[in-house]
Amino acid sequence: MHELTALNTIRDLVRWGVSRFHEQGLFFGHGADNAWDESRLLVLHALYLAWETPEQYMACQITASERELAVALLLRRIEQRIPAAYLTGHARFAGLDFMVDERVLVPRSPIAELIGSRFAPWLEIEPKRILDLCTGSGCIGIACAYAFPEAEVLLADLSADALAVAEVNIETHQLQERVEARWSDGFEGMPGERFDLIVSNPPYVDAEDMADLPDEYLHEPEMGLAAGQDGLDLVRRMLAQAADHLTEQGVLVIEVGNSMVHVMAQWPEVDFQWVTFSQGGHGVFVLSAQQCRDYQALFAAPRS
Repeated sequence: MHELTALNTIRDLVRWGVSRFHEQGLFFGHGADNAWDESRLLVLHALYLAWETPEQYMACQITASERELAVALLLRRIEQRIPAAYLTGHARFAGLDFMVDERVLVPRSPIAELIGSRFAPWLEIEPKRILDLCTGSGCIGIACAYAFPEAEVLLADLSADALAVAEVNIETHQLQERVEARWSDGFEGMPGERFDLIVSNPPYVDAEDMADLPDEYLHEPEMGLAAGQDGLDLVRRMLAQAADHLTEQGVLVIEVGNSMVHVMAQWPEVDFQWVTFSQGGHGVFVLSAQQCRDYQALFAAPRS
């Protein structure tokens, strides 16, 4: 493409990517929410430069081979609709870097903001044991290990592939002494164990939303997204059993995204505490251990 020879600086490459992304109608929902940030991320990665590269570097001249590498990466994003994190092999979450690939969802949960506030005001004790259920890459649990440096953290998942990625991230962050990755189908892999904090970003996409997902999401493992007709297949099980795995002052935090409407419709009697996020995001509720005990029979009752 003759027009590419006019791209002489890093900023030129980023701007070209932005224009092509808009032209081709890409979807942004895997870490970046706009074309500029995503194009900048991919260009800097292709040039072996960090995201934190100072703005004045954007005016630096590029070589022909650098242009070729960056454009090739941008075109893969366009033509194959692959999320940027899978193209770079990395994602940022809660200020930390995580290795990711197509065995796990791309980290993007608003729970990162809760971790930053140490789950205030709901968590009133310093947690000794934390469970990240449906851990995927391990990003939530590992970020919790940073927020609570004395806590032991269990990363649990049904997917052996996801646990392999989580193990890499545990080692990368040198947390082997406090963080464990373990196979578990819901709470099945931890009989009798209790936690001061249970956090989960489980599969919660309902059938209607699954049918309408942008192409970018089709690169992610379906088992990390789909959760039945109303998106609550796993959440329902977790709510029915959570009381048996929380300590007396424990707290349960679950993300359900758009399926929050199904949660409220299913259990109108329950005072779910829905988190308001200042950095964007929705569909995360908090329940105390006492609430989990009080409503356990309701959660476990067969659907009407």
